[in-house]
Amino acid sequence: MNRTLQYLNLGGVLLLTGVCAVQWEINRKVNLEANRLEKVRIEQQQKIEDQGRTIKGCTADLDSFREQLQATAKSLKSTEQTLDEKEREAAQLTIERDQLKESVARWSEAVKERDEQLIKAREQVQTLAQDRNAAVEKFNDLATKYNSTVEELNTRTKDFNSVVEKYNKLAETASK
Repeated sequence: MNRTLQYLNLGGVLLLTGVCAVQWEINRKVNLEANRLEKVRIEQQQKIEDQGRTIKGCTADLDSFREQLQATAKSLKSTEQTLDEKEREAAQLTIERDQLKESVARWSEAVKERDEQLIKAREQVQTLAQDRNAAVEKFNDLATKYNSTVEELNTRTKDFNSVVEKYNKLAETASK
């Protein structure tokens, strides 16, 4: 009987040792996974912060481009008004020239200067229009990049949330 009890005791100790080894292995795997998930969480948090800073920079650039575009539009409008005024002046001068043939010699030089100014104004309007178009293209490119960044941020946030859910499930499973 005593010997049987010793064998039973030895079997119990071996069984308990096996249970402890299995439990240790399970806890080790859970801890390793928890450490890995924590590293992933930290990396994702850093990426989110970096993207947030990028978004802020893009937003500032976007605001700057909007201001530049508004200033260019105002300048273009002013130039167009000036051009309209100059064109009206040219029409009036042409009528006066026809009515006052004696003044043709005096006014011909002024008309030439005025025409040069009109050409310069048109060139300026064309340049401003090209600048405005370039600014619009930059604005559109920036908006596209901004939208892409936001979509990437949303995707990474979803991935992060998925990892956190897995981590929480593992933590619940490990705590049970």
